[in-house]
Amino acid sequence: MKTFHPILPMLLVSASFAVPRMAASSNVLQATDSTATSATSQHTAKPSIASRLTLGGYGEAVMTRNFYSDAWQRYTRPEQHSNDPSHGRFDIPHVVLMIGYDFGCGWTMGSEIEFEHGGTESAVEMEAEETGEYESEIERGGEVALEQFWIQKSFNRALNLRMGHIIVPVGMTNQHHLPTEYFTVYRPEGENTIFPCTWHETGISLWGRTSKWRYEVMFLPGLDSDRFGSEGFIHDGAGSPYEFKIANAYAGALRIDNYSIRNLRLSVSGYYGRSFSNSLTKNSKYSRCHGEVMIGSFDFMYKNRHVIARGNFDWAHLNDSREITEFNRGSMSTASPSPKTAVGSDAVAAGVEAGYDVFSALHSPKLSGQQFWVFGHYEYYDSMAKVAQGIMDYNWCGKHRIAVGVNYYPLREIAIKAEFSKRFYQQPYNNEPSISIGIVYAGYFLH
Repeated sequence: MKTFHPILPMLLVSASFAVPRMAASSNVLQATDSTATSATSQHTAKPSIASRLTLGGYGEAVMTRNFYSDAWQRYTRPEQHSNDPSHGRFDIPHVVLMIGYDFGCGWTMGSEIEFEHGGTESAVEMEAEETGEYESEIERGGEVALEQFWIQKSFNRALNLRMGHIIVPVGMTNQHHLPTEYFTVYRPEGENTIFPCTWHETGISLWGRTSKWRYEVMFLPGLDSDRFGSEGFIHDGAGSPYEFKIANAYAGALRIDNYSIRNLRLSVSGYYGRSFSNSLTKNSKYSRCHGEVMIGSFDFMYKNRHVIARGNFDWAHLNDSREITEFNRGSMSTASPSPKTAVGSDAVAAGVEAGYDVFSALHSPKLSGQQFWVFGHYEYYDSMAKVAQGIMDYNWCGKHRIAVGVNYYPLREIAIKAEFSKRFYQQPYNNEPSISIGIVYAGYFLH
């Protein structure tokens, strides 16, 4: 029986209640609502090109030592890997370049190019040992993606129309994914496991901001159930492995943020859309299968000069999970990008983190502009929180994770992070402790 312990996040909040004084949003281009809508006031004086251009970005470099097995069978044969040696990794999880431009008359452009895990590298060389043939080889794994590209018309602060490739505003991490917007060295694992993260799709978004509210409504193509799986649930269903996005089915997303209480943001978001028909593979046997994906999410952030705390609770449901599992396992070719694994009907992710800025209490002029956050983090997530009849429930998909550590900010845009973390599993699976150190940045180069 899988159990969720709500008392753990409550104890964590009371023990280490805190978070950093950083720029408000995970999406630098989207965060500055005032700059995005300021173009409507520029009809009279034409600004220079330099003042119209915005350059920014963020990035992370990380080192980790994992004190558990890296064998792929560690969940299928846990008893054989309880004493395996530790292993280490260096990684560059994300490097993003942001470019924005104000055309005037309320028209603006935003774009983000993301390099994940250092991007990709390939080379062509002549192999002397293979009769002089040219050979192409991959020298580094990774991804390069256009994370955002949109054109926006701002009518006023409360009404903006954005069209193009856009971040889907569902969940806490998608909306606030800069490395200076969470304490842990890596992005919070729960939402990063069960949802696409960072989730970006081509669509149309209508959003606006008042003094106490922000809203966003988005129309977008549905997810692709071919690539749903056991460990990641719907994570890999966004985007497309092809040179185009299949859009036989559509979806909608909604987010509402409230700022009525001082220092506190309360947010709800949701998503609904069909997924099964967004496939190139057809089978008349499954004509009644739609694979509706429904997501409900709540998140919050509290911050003042000394303390930051934030948390989230997400629940997602997939209709027809048994039929999708059967289809992916039985109808996909071996060359298909489908993982061909069982899919749960429901997934959950919940977490909370809090920290205290030690430097804020010292009142030393030498520490002006610097921050030193001591934090605690707890989360629980399960990509197979519920399964349909006949689907095997993999208990190792349910994880409790804690992390404790520090964030040092020599400047507002740069942080050095360190943490000890541990994943807890039910027996007979082995717990997974690790130590991570990272350096990150997020900010504008020209604004």
